[in-house]
Amino acid sequence: MKALKVLVSSAVVLAMLVILLGAYTRLTDAGLGCPDWPGCYGFLKVPEQAHHIEQAEALYPERPVESHKAWNEMIHRYFAGTLGLLILAIFLFSLKQKRLLLPSLLLGLVVFQAALGMWTVTLALHPVVVMGHLLGGFSLLSLLAVYWWQLQPTPLIAVKQSLKLLFWPVLLVLAAQIALGGWTAANYAALACIQLPVCEAGWTSQLNFDEAFSLHLGYDNYEYGVMSQSARATVHVMHRVGAVITLLVVAAYAIALWRTSAGLMRNLAVAVLVLLLLQFSLGLANVVLHLPLANAVAHNFVAANLVMCLVVIGYQLHRNKESAYA
Repeated sequence: MKALKVLVSSAVVLAMLVILLGAYTRLTDAGLGCPDWPGCYGFLKVPEQAHHIEQAEALYPERPVESHKAWNEMIHRYFAGTLGLLILAIFLFSLKQKRLLLPSLLLGLVVFQAALGMWTVTLALHPVVVMGHLLGGFSLLSLLAVYWWQLQPTPLIAVKQSLKLLFWPVLLVLAAQIALGGWTAANYAALACIQLPVCEAGWTSQLNFDEAFSLHLGYDNYEYGVMSQSARATVHVMHRVGAVITLLVVAAYAIALWRTSAGLMRNLAVAVLVLLLLQFSLGLANVVLHLPLANAVAHNFVAANLVMCLVVIGYQLHRNKESAYA
C-alpha cells in the first residue's frame, strides 16, 4: 500500500507538470514543433547536427526545423510518456489491492490521451482534438487526485443531500467553461477581444455563431486558426460570458458548502473559492496585458486545479453519510 501511495502521489505531481508543459507548448506555438509522432523528424530527439537537420528538412520540406519549438514539444512528450508508464505501474500495483475501477479508468484515459496527442500532430492541430486533449489532461489529473484521496484515511462527514444533487450541475457548468476556454485557445481567439467588459465597440453586430462553433473540417493545417475575426470574437465573447456565469455558480456552491460543512469539507470549499477568484483574475489579466506567456500558462494550470478540487469535493460528498437534516 505504501508503494502505491508513493506512485499515485508522484503521478499527481507529474500530471500537473505535464499540464504546465502542455500549456507552454501550445502557447509558444510549438504544437507542430515536431511534424511527426512519437519522434521528431524521424528521430527520437530533436535533430541538432547539421546532417541530421538536412535529413529532417528533406523529409518535411514544408516545415523547417525550429529547435526551440521542437524541444518544447519533445520535452512535453517525454514527460507525458513517463506519466503513462507511471499510470501503468499504478494499475499493476492496484491488482494486488483489488482496487481496479479507478486504475482501469486511468489506464484507459492515458492511452486515449496518447492517441489525442498523436492526432494533434497528424491532424495538424484540429481544434476539436486540441480541446479534447486539454479536457483529457484535466480529467486525468482529477481522477488521479480522487485515487490519491481514496488511499488516505479521510473521515466521513454528514452533508446535506441538496449539496450532493447540486454538485453535478455545478461540475457541468465548470466543465462547459473549461471546454469554451479550450475552444478559444485552439482557435487562436484569446486576443480576438482586447477591451473590457465584453469586446470592442459594435461587437453585438459581429457575432457569428454558425462559424464560431463549426467543426471546420477539411483543412490541411489549423495552425494559427482558420476562423474569421468575427467568429473568433464570438468564441471569445462566449468564453467571457461563461466566465461570469461560472464565477457566480461555483462561488455560490462553494459558499453554501462552507456554511453548512465543517473541517475538511470547509477547507476544500475555501480552496475552490480561492482558485476560482484567482482564475477569474488571471483571465482579466490575459485581456488587459494581451496574453503574457506566464499569465496564460498560469490560467491553464489554475483551471486544472480548480476542476481537480471540485471533483475531489464531489467524491467526498458522495462517500459521506447524509446528515439528519438532509
